[in-house]
Amino acid sequence: MIELSGTGVAIVTPFNKNKEVDYKSLGKLIDYIIEGGVQYIVTLGTTGETPVLSKEEKIDIITFTFEHINNRVPVMVGMAGNDTATLINDLQKYPIQKAAAILSAAPFYNKPSQEGLFQHYKLVAECTEKPIVLYNVPARTGRNINVSTILRLANEVENIVGIKEASGDMLQCMEILKNRPADFLVVSGDDALALPQMACGMNGVISVAANAFPAEFSTMIKHCLQQDYFSAKLMNDKLMQAYQIMFEENNPAGVKAFLSEMDIIQNELRLPLVPLSKHLHDAVKVFLTDYNKN
Repeated sequence: MIELSGTGVAIVTPFNKNKEVDYKSLGKLIDYIIEGGVQYIVTLGTTGETPVLSKEEKIDIITFTFEHINNRVPVMVGMAGNDTATLINDLQKYPIQKAAAILSAAPFYNKPSQEGLFQHYKLVAECTEKPIVLYNVPARTGRNINVSTILRLANEVENIVGIKEASGDMLQCMEILKNRPADFLVVSGDDALALPQMACGMNGVISVAANAFPAEFSTMIKHCLQQDYFSAKLMNDKLMQAYQIMFEENNPAGVKAFLSEMDIIQNELRLPLVPLSKHLHDAVKVFLTDYNKN
């Protein structure tokens, strides 16, 4: 999965004032991200507000994304759910033929046991020929995928090829990296921790911040891959305040505020998510003014 190392971007879903998917802005954002030098794009991740998209909208977004990208970079498609049977049905019906891989978050809310997680992913993998990248984000799903389960899946299920690790547990990350199969991809799911996680041996990151700062963030990750951590730290230091603003209230409200101030998308979300509070949106404006001076 070399093509999925480096910087991937968990792309937002732009909406217009009527809360409809804004495909013109989506195309503009895709072009901006690719021109920034990222390695691949992830569509329909959590950052894309998938819980409030209909099945028809998801299919249309996948189709549009592949057509607009037109093979310029690989595309990973987010597909997850807490009903294994429904997820398998979606994998067979969604237009994912061109996907480089499927990103699949652990089942949410049900809080399955580790054996339940293993059986879920094993069955899902058996029902598609696509490579599957696990997504461990216990703050959202309510259940951590333990190291032993991750390694069991990595070793026993052929087309489970990697993990986006967003537990925030550095010891867990290091244990995965120490014991993973040689060809098992491990990428960060946390922009603020990406630099130290890369220093521990991760292969890259699936980033939220790179929606707004694709050139800067992808360059920082390239420095990490070249083990030039001095240069990487200089770039990361400039972005740290942006990370803090982006994730203080909600993702993707934070990054959408940045993108709206950059005139790339409108600052629209679907309930139950709402735009950033005024004081944080003001902080976005101040950060961008200062950042653009340097």
